[in-house]
Amino acid sequence: MSTARERARVLDETPAPEIVRRVRDVLERGGLAALPTETVYGLAVRADDAAALARLVEAKDRPTDMALTWHAGDARALDAFPALSPMARRLAERYWPGPLTLVLPGVPSGLERVARDDWTGVRVPAHKATSAILADLPFPVVMTSANRHGSAPATDADAVEAQFESAVEIVVDGGPSRMGEASSVLRLGRGRFELLRAGLFTPEQLRAVAGLKLAFVCTGNTCRSPMAEALARELLAKRLMTDPKGLADFGFSVQSMGVQAANGAPASQFSVDVLADDGIDLSGHRSRSATLEETTRMDRVYGLTASHVDELRRILPPGRSKLVLLLDPNGVNISDPIGGTRADYERTARQIRAAIEARLPEWA
Repeated sequence: MSTARERARVLDETPAPEIVRRVRDVLERGGLAALPTETVYGLAVRADDAAALARLVEAKDRPTDMALTWHAGDARALDAFPALSPMARRLAERYWPGPLTLVLPGVPSGLERVARDDWTGVRVPAHKATSAILADLPFPVVMTSANRHGSAPATDADAVEAQFESAVEIVVDGGPSRMGEASSVLRLGRGRFELLRAGLFTPEQLRAVAGLKLAFVCTGNTCRSPMAEALARELLAKRLMTDPKGLADFGFSVQSMGVQAANGAPASQFSVDVLADDGIDLSGHRSRSATLEETTRMDRVYGLTASHVDELRRILPPGRSKLVLLLDPNGVNISDPIGGTRADYERTARQIRAAIEARLPEWA
């Protein structure tokens, strides 16, 4: 049996410059390199080289329409996407480097040949040697599991050479893969939160990180905060290209409370009427108190005025008060329409809508 033309032994640490140079030289001229990751070994080629991509497909004997994943050295790769959601950033902050592939809308420069229907997969592997090699490259690289189509992925350098022989120009031998199974693959964006391959993570785990638990707080939870809750649910759903009932699919929950609320009171009639004009039904709302337990469960808590923010921060333990913010990012209090006319409620609803629209890019 013939073997790879080169084999370089590395540990899970920053590799010697000579190894980085050897891998770069192979990839630069369109050759195949086998690199270790924490999951399985991968075959790497330049993403912007059509001939190299064809060699990869031929070596693996795989269908030409199967997606390939961009592998990057660090999370700065996300900056190359034209319209990145905060959900993707939260997932990357939690799970990268690591066994999570994100399939995101958009096509970064140099990845036009590997994107599918304007979606591009990206991952930052947790093997330090491979991450350092990828970070050094001046061109994008795609990797796919080191196995012939339909066979088990290789989890050590010997298995790579047994399957591919001299088709691979260099094998970086990082020892046995720690995990031995493929990464999770999540498609995220444009109305999609779809786990394409489970790997180590469940949809529930990923939703808990990607989404946010949001709460809006006023005084009695019958006027301003119920309108904020309903408008946030509506506007957030529109941004995610789903309906309000589908927010949970993206890991979001939205509620409202009052710092002096009695539990079970309905929303004020003008609040119900004003939102009904926008097709939003507030008739089922019932007030609830902003207890310490409820407040600390949230990821973001928005007071409708500075006094609400101050009162909430007083009851929270150290380290949690920074999660309480004024709803309007410009520092303006939302006016209290209680006892006023319908026009007052309409004015308040417009204030709330504008503040939420300003906050939406922070959420999704």
